[in-house]
Amino acid sequence: MNVPSKTSQLKRWQLPIGIAISFVFLWIALRGIHFDDVWLSLRGADYGWLLPVFLAYFVTVGLRAWRWQVLIKPIKTVPWWHLCGIVALGYLGNSIYPFRIGELLRVFLLNQWEEVPVSGGLATLLVERVFDGISVLVLVFGALLLVPLPVPEMQNLVMMTSVLFFGLLVIFLGMAFLPKQALVLVNVVAGWLPGKVGKPLIAVAGSFLAGLAALRSPLSVLILLISSVLIWVFEAAKFWFVMQAFPFDVGMVVVALTLGITNLASILPSAPGFVGTFDLPMIAMLKLYGVQDGLATAYTLVLHTTLWLSATVFGLVYMLYAGVRWADLGRAGQVK
Repeated sequence: MNVPSKTSQLKRWQLPIGIAISFVFLWIALRGIHFDDVWLSLRGADYGWLLPVFLAYFVTVGLRAWRWQVLIKPIKTVPWWHLCGIVALGYLGNSIYPFRIGELLRVFLLNQWEEVPVSGGLATLLVERVFDGISVLVLVFGALLLVPLPVPEMQNLVMMTSVLFFGLLVIFLGMAFLPKQALVLVNVVAGWLPGKVGKPLIAVAGSFLAGLAALRSPLSVLILLISSVLIWVFEAAKFWFVMQAFPFDVGMVVVALTLGITNLASILPSAPGFVGTFDLPMIAMLKLYGVQDGLATAYTLVLHTTLWLSATVFGLVYMLYAGVRWADLGRAGQVK
């Protein structure tokens, strides 16, 4: 007799919870918006500026694959091209699944295709997110030197996420440089936990620490920093390119600040494609810096749609090229 596990029950709730959160964010974002103004802004946009956004997508995929290759190297040398494909499928997963499932999908595919332990792949993923968070915060702090944030709640968001990401970086560096001590601590913690939790924790600890090994190399850390900054420079460029399609210009500083706030807010769970959690902070930030409601909404709609199409279409193209089926992705999620 098959009894549904707690994990499967939680998975069933992921989509409804994500949709509910996205609905609330969209409702707040679109209150009081005059959709006639949105339509007029959409009709007047110069959509030729969207082409560079699609090109920037390929650059960011390549840069993310390069950074990931550096992180994985202490475990296994994986060809850059293979990692580009997995990154593209991860983008696709984030576009069609809720709760950023595409990130975990990358770990599962890395395990299935390259035999990298799931716990080690997960460690590299967490390090990526920390470097992403720090790079975004660098953009935000740099922008704040020139343009202040007029809303205290957003200042609080920046401060809380700063503590989170810099705190995680310190923890990961400590674990990377003191792996033996980290294993001792894991064993102590596991001893306090029930056997069903403690034993698996000990079993995966070694592979997880192996996924942090790149942080012990100054050259690797330098490459991680450079690649992360480049990634977010090109992410900011996407925002700027779409802005050229519309009759407003808030400047690159505000673009960087908006990019940072929007991506920090996108950490929250949501429906597939970050619906709502992307749109609300984007529209709110543009309005704060003087962009008319309908124009801000039209810009956000075009930007979000373009980013979603980039991830979805090119992810599907790679699926066809590599002969990947939906069933293969499903089996990848069952890797132990």
